[in-house]
Amino acid sequence: MKDSKRQQVDEAVEEMASLLLGKEPQLRLALCCLLAGGHLLIEDLPGMGKTTLSHALAQVLGLSYKRVQFTSDLLPADILGLSIYHREDNSFRFHPGPIFTQVLLADEINRSTPRTQSALLEAMAERQVTLEGETRALPEPFFVIATQNPLEQSGTYPLPESQLDRFLMRMELGYPDAVAERDMLRTMGGGAEVTSLRQRLTMEQLASFRDAVNAVHASESLLDYVQRLARRTRQGGEFAVGLSPRGVLALLRSAKTWALMDDRDHVLPDDVQAVLPAVTAHRLQPGGSFSGDGLALVALLQREVDVV
Repeated sequence: MKDSKRQQVDEAVEEMASLLLGKEPQLRLALCCLLAGGHLLIEDLPGMGKTTLSHALAQVLGLSYKRVQFTSDLLPADILGLSIYHREDNSFRFHPGPIFTQVLLADEINRSTPRTQSALLEAMAERQVTLEGETRALPEPFFVIATQNPLEQSGTYPLPESQLDRFLMRMELGYPDAVAERDMLRTMGGGAEVTSLRQRLTMEQLASFRDAVNAVHASESLLDYVQRLARRTRQGGEFAVGLSPRGVLALLRSAKTWALMDDRDHVLPDDVQAVLPAVTAHRLQPGGSFSGDGLALVALLQREVDVV
């Protein structure tokens, strides 16, 4: 009997959860982001498991994986690659950088300069890299997981709004709960290794999943709800910047993916609610009359915008 989409997702999340204890909701969101064809930004303190999550996701999906440690002296060529002269045949040959992979971990992305950060923009938006007048396609799927430290830490450069908007979702991992932390202490962190995780989705299943997202139905009433959410962000003094059309499309696509992960061919308002914080909080900025952050603005939306 063919596995359902929900069973495939549950098995993948369960496999990763054997390594990242107590983080099932975040793992499910990360998987949703990849299946929706987006990119993921994880903002948290060092040591929270950001790198482990990205490597585990690649391992469970059977995808190639590379990691780039972003530092203040990192150059775009260190990410994209460059042509090197070969004396033996008097020619230049292109040596691809680590960006030519299926899952790229851009670790501590906000420790590099804006010039280096911008090297990812074309790749994230168009799944290609243009160098020396030649356009080179990136592998399919191409998924960037970027991690960043809180901006109040020293040596960080804030991501510009244009770069933030390229990330379909942003989330935090946070501290483990008491039960997960006790399990970690009992084993001294000696649980499963990333390389021991089993592949749970084949490339064919992954491609089928991503193709099926487009077929998930969104009713007129559901689209009305999404538009009411967007309209509220564009009104009043609480929001300095409203949700852009790209942000609205990102919200709908994420909600469709979330519905498909639950074996449904139609979107419910609950699906929109489930992905709303991760998709919109980093796209919203508080206005002068509001003292909270992006997540507080999302909470305002959830309180004030009626589902029906």
